[in-house]
Amino acid sequence: MVETICNKLTLKIRNKMPEIDDERAEVINYGLQLLIGEIPKFFIIFFIAYCLGVLNLVIFAMLVMTPYRVVSGGVHLKTHIGCIIATSVFYTGNAFLSKYIELSSNIKYIFALGVWIFAMVMIKLYAPADTEDVPILRKKERKIKKILSYIFMTLTLCIALIIKNTTISNIMLFGTLLQTITLTRFMYKLAGNKYGYEEYIKSTAVDKS
Repeated sequence: MVETICNKLTLKIRNKMPEIDDERAEVINYGLQLLIGEIPKFFIIFFIAYCLGVLNLVIFAMLVMTPYRVVSGGVHLKTHIGCIIATSVFYTGNAFLSKYIELSSNIKYIFALGVWIFAMVMIKLYAPADTEDVPILRKKERKIKKILSYIFMTLTLCIALIIKNTTISNIMLFGTLLQTITLTRFMYKLAGNKYGYEEYIKSTAVDKS
């Protein structure tokens, strides 16, 4: 249903703006699908969070993890139902577990160090982790997002270690780990995604040959 609505909107936009080519139309259509699909998704997530008594924590998790997620990228599930489930687990599941899990100081520092090392490697290998639908092709943009990924990830973990509120600290630690996992090749295969820039390099290599 969402796809049908977006196709009709894209067609109307192209009728009013004939200069839009097929490639730009695909980007517009993809953006509309994200926008229209996101609105009901967040209503559902907020409702689930409210029922579990963690609405404030979920909102905090979204706000605190957005900078790292925006610049580092990650998988995108191809169905709206799958996206709703994955996003609910990412935010609501994280907030709910963080409320009840307690880590000792030593364990928290060891855990944070492990997450930091894992994230540094994954960012180096994959960030910004784009998809074939919306590839990030400009090298300057990729470099900036990679650098920002290092910065936001490290800052989030440092704040998580400094802050005294256990639940808030857990949300930042677990959220950083979950977001980093979404960059991995395993998750891309699981979600049926391909790295956009990687596919672009392959296609240009084939064209040159």
